[in-house]
Amino acid sequence: MSSAPLSSEPRSQVDDPSSLVMRFGADAPLLMDAGVALGPWQIAYQTYGTLNADRSNAVLICHALTGDQHVANANPVTGKPGWWTTMVGPGRPVDTDRFFVICANVIGGCMGTTGPASIDPATGEPYALDFPVVTIRDMVRAQAALIDRLGIESLFCVVGGSMGGMQVLQWAVSYPERVFSALPIATAARHSAQNIAFHEVGRQAVMADPDWRGGRYLTEGTRPSKGLAVARMGAHITYLSEMALHRKFGRNFQDRSAPTFSFDADFQIESYLRYQGIAFVERFDANSYLYVTRAMDYFDLAAEHGGSLARAFKGTATRFCVISFTSDWLFPTSDSRAIVHALNAAAASVAFVEVESDKGHDAFLLDEPEMFAAARGFIDAAARIRGIA
Repeated sequence: MSSAPLSSEPRSQVDDPSSLVMRFGADAPLLMDAGVALGPWQIAYQTYGTLNADRSNAVLICHALTGDQHVANANPVTGKPGWWTTMVGPGRPVDTDRFFVICANVIGGCMGTTGPASIDPATGEPYALDFPVVTIRDMVRAQAALIDRLGIESLFCVVGGSMGGMQVLQWAVSYPERVFSALPIATAARHSAQNIAFHEVGRQAVMADPDWRGGRYLTEGTRPSKGLAVARMGAHITYLSEMALHRKFGRNFQDRSAPTFSFDADFQIESYLRYQGIAFVERFDANSYLYVTRAMDYFDLAAEHGGSLARAFKGTATRFCVISFTSDWLFPTSDSRAIVHALNAAAASVAFVEVESDKGHDAFLLDEPEMFAAARGFIDAAARIRGIA
């Protein structure tokens, strides 16, 4: 794998993305948890469907770690379909024929929302590590500013999995009066020590690449391709289950019938991981990877409320449906049960579904009929209560 300058298409998405963009001037800064007033700044987003007359049918989709705003349309960098077309679209559980769907790239991202690859107006060069460290709450603040600009007072539903689920929970806590219903999937109210450890290994892989250049690789015309690819390979393993890996790859050799007695990719799983690493490097910024993983690490919803998760949800009128998967060891069902117990203690309206699946954490992105049925049932019931046809 050779190191090469970042191709023009991903770079152009940072500055002038192939999506809608809401821009905020220096007079409307984003107040961040790091103590920085970021401005000017922008947030890139996509919308699908039509906002109804009383603006009551808006659904916000929150993306996961390396996702983006292209939830239900072709990605402009990869050309691949949107990352959640199984869940969002005409006739899907989040039905774009009924709902006005919004999905925004998170602050700190690299697909058009201001992040470390964006140009710092003070220097005329990419922010790199001069960009302030981002939290999940910062991501939600940025989304709330976008929702304000769109003239939407309250959201019918906020939906997301993994890091997106963290954003869903933060929305329900930070803006309870603005969230009618919430659907957090395969997520947790805080990042575990084990998950922080996995992220740190990935960050160290990026920073150990000599082409990282202390984060200044864009200015210096390099990029830490090898380090970022290794980080992605390690992370990708955590998204799958042992059962899924065995079913798909087992110990099968890649294009050979016997070992080569070398360090080539003898096994199919090795070849698959290398492909995942290379493909990821083509579409994602290395510094953004550092920032969004750190945002997940800092997430601890109870810590904001004296260590009590139930207190975080006290008095909420939001309706919740929490979904987990039996084979998800990255965000196990116990994490979802902790959320449900806290919501019950807060006397909130909550449903809980544990989906039987052997696909691991990534199950929320895949074809899981039980998840679709649970999501559709919850959304349809909430829509009836909301008076949405």
